[in-house]
Amino acid sequence: MAETILAVRDLHVAYGSHQILRGVDFDVAEGEVVAMLGPNGAGKTTILNTICGFVKASAGRITLGGPDNDIIGQPPHRVFRQGVVQVSQARDLFPDLTVEDNLRLGAVVRGDDDGLEADLERVWTSFPRLAERRTQNARSLSGGEQQMAAIGRAVMGRPRILLLDEPSGGLAPLFVNEIGLIVESLKKAGTTMLLVEQNIALAFKIADRLLILRDGQVTDAGAVAALQGTNDEIVQRIYL
Repeated sequence: MAETILAVRDLHVAYGSHQILRGVDFDVAEGEVVAMLGPNGAGKTTILNTICGFVKASAGRITLGGPDNDIIGQPPHRVFRQGVVQVSQARDLFPDLTVEDNLRLGAVVRGDDDGLEADLERVWTSFPRLAERRTQNARSLSGGEQQMAAIGRAVMGRPRILLLDEPSGGLAPLFVNEIGLIVESLKKAGTTMLLVEQNIALAFKIADRLLILRDGQVTDAGAVAALQGTNDEIVQRIYL
């Protein structure tokens, strides 16, 4: 059985008097891809931001790599340096830096340059569009290309677990397909991932397990195969 990389237990988060998360529990195992599905406002992005330390939990535990390492309350830079890397919906690229410079910044978390050039070459191979645009400023890229650059930069950090917040969100169909192929290739390479995705077909294609959230709680969870059905049945189960 694969080692549990991330364990979330009885997680509660509130923004003022508004309760966002209400006792969320789940695990992510090494090499596993877990997708979180649910309507807007279900708490999916809040979970990612709480794991990273951007949002403070009011109760619960988040352990990384074992039960003795509770990262709740740790500042984002410490969580980041332990291998938790997030690609947010905003992508957060440095617009006036080149594509290559943005990618190299992703390796800063590692604290050394060992294998950096080899890692960069692997990114160019996995993202040929980025290789063609390596000297361009990030602001000149299309939305899909910026998403590729954001994922490539995260990969440069050799993440222990990669968090993806709606990687296909707002992209043209061509780029949705390309991003899907990229995430699949990361999965084949053994990258552990926790992702939020509104594209149900894409989530079913790339995930090993699904978590369905409503009103800040996990209402259903299980292997992708166990949640199969017609598109209408899937939509009703997740959103209705």
